[in-house]
Amino acid sequence: MVKGAAGEPLPSPFQGLARHDVEFRRGEFSLIAAGPGTGKSLFALNLALHGNIPVLYYSADSNAATQLTRATAILTGDHVRDVKKKLLADEFGEYTAYLGKRWWLRFNYEARPTLKTIEMDLRAYHEVFGMFPHLVVCDNITNIDAGAVGDAESFTFGLESMCEYLSEMARYTGAHVLALHHVTGEYSDGLQPIPLSGVKGKIGRVPNVILTIHKETDEMDGAILHVSPVKNREGFADPSGQTFSSYEFNSSNMQLTDVAVGL
Repeated sequence: MVKGAAGEPLPSPFQGLARHDVEFRRGEFSLIAAGPGTGKSLFALNLALHGNIPVLYYSADSNAATQLTRATAILTGDHVRDVKKKLLADEFGEYTAYLGKRWWLRFNYEARPTLKTIEMDLRAYHEVFGMFPHLVVCDNITNIDAGAVGDAESFTFGLESMCEYLSEMARYTGAHVLALHHVTGEYSDGLQPIPLSGVKGKIGRVPNVILTIHKETDEMDGAILHVSPVKNREGFADPSGQTFSSYEFNSSNMQLTDVAVGL
């Protein structure tokens, strides 16, 4: 089987993170933690669409129509509302060329994918394309069905075991595995920097990189996402979350753009 180039960084649109030596390297496992609605899924989708790389994306929280319209808006710059109208009116043909260029981006929309499903999908991907994906996104890690969980202690142990599984999967396939995750209650509003200790379940041991995201909004429905490298084995990290790079979120086309804030 083709293992891929372990250690090779994926192409990334996030130059602010690059200045902090944050890279998404193949064969490694990373975690993004944020409150609901803060933008972690949009961050992952912008990464997945950048550079036209082979991607397998587990989208348990968003359905096919949502991801298709978001992805099309990001790629074309068109307003996501207009894209959705054309999808519903069966007038989507004009976007075929754009989407055709991302032919090896594949989504799984199961609400609770099992480990067996993930392994089968990876084998199928390799069978079809002759390689494993360069990027695997798990949105969210808690949506992966690893069996019954009892109390809070077993929940934490189960998450850590899941991280070990995903890390091993990254090493075996040569993919960068990116998992999205939640934060503890006091940080769930997403309006303040989130430290490493704010990651739910305190599962910071396994990932090579852990990023947390909080946001800044204005009265015009604009937003800036602040991304903090709270763990980074091969570069800068600030476990307090107070050091971050910042990205303007364009709500019309779902794109994220670097801004010189908080550097």
